[in-house]
Amino acid sequence: MRNAALFGAGILAAIFGLCLVGAARSGSGPQPAAPPNPFFALCMDTHDAKKRGLAEQAQMLKDLGYAGAGHLWLDGVPERLKTLDQRGLQLFQVYVRVSMDPKQPKYDPRLGEVITLLKGRPTILGVLMSGMKPSDPSGDARAVAILREISDMAAESGIRVALYPHTGDWIEKVEDAVRVADKVDRKNVGVMFNLCHWMKVDKSRDCKRVLAAAMPRLFVVTINGADTDGENWDRLIQPLDRGSFDIDGFLKTLRDLGYKGPIGLQCYGIPGDARGHLARSIAAWRKLSARLATEK
Repeated sequence: MRNAALFGAGILAAIFGLCLVGAARSGSGPQPAAPPNPFFALCMDTHDAKKRGLAEQAQMLKDLGYAGAGHLWLDGVPERLKTLDQRGLQLFQVYVRVSMDPKQPKYDPRLGEVITLLKGRPTILGVLMSGMKPSDPSGDARAVAILREISDMAAESGIRVALYPHTGDWIEKVEDAVRVADKVDRKNVGVMFNLCHWMKVDKSRDCKRVLAAAMPRLFVVTINGADTDGENWDRLIQPLDRGSFDIDGFLKTLRDLGYKGPIGLQCYGIPGDARGHLARSIAAWRKLSARLATEK
């Protein structure tokens, strides 16, 4: 009996040793935690040479490993939801414009219907605000009234609203979005940080200062490759594996500030076959994420 027990123990030890060797060879031992931020693509269809439909876009994102997509404006939202759902992907954002011009409709009248469609989803409504001189605080009262109206509709469906700073719009800077969101003072109203638009209007390149100020209300971040001294969009919006801007440092700043929300890949205006630049960008994202997981 004693010999049998020793034989059994020896077999178990051998198996355990083989497991350890296999783990060492395959690299399947304990691995550093990956960043918690889901990574999605937006505007990937705006300049796609292949002009893919929504079903083809969803399959492409699934094949490449993206978590989902953003959607420009309110046309086609039901089909976007259906095609993403069929592939287990998420719709992270739907974008809508708000007009600050009292002579124009405040927003697309379909907005309420779209918000109802999004009920129970993690989708964030991205709001761009135009119709007045950029950063003019005299529009704050009108903006607050409109945004509280949208906030009420969104709250009924459990949806959050993020103000999108866009070059040339009334909300042009991250600071504008934070100022207005603070005045709206609703839990479901926050802000976005869009790397390309921030670089276009803020030459300081001090992203930590801006991100820290936005953090209490920061719902979404979008990134892309860019040149630090870029002025034009072809240099400010590039695939993630190109450009001289320190994306590594930017992501570390986000991590250190405690940001855990979604990160979108801005693809607006990138020419050629979208699959090519999306594949390169997600490969770069994986490398960046791996470094981020191992560096302090």
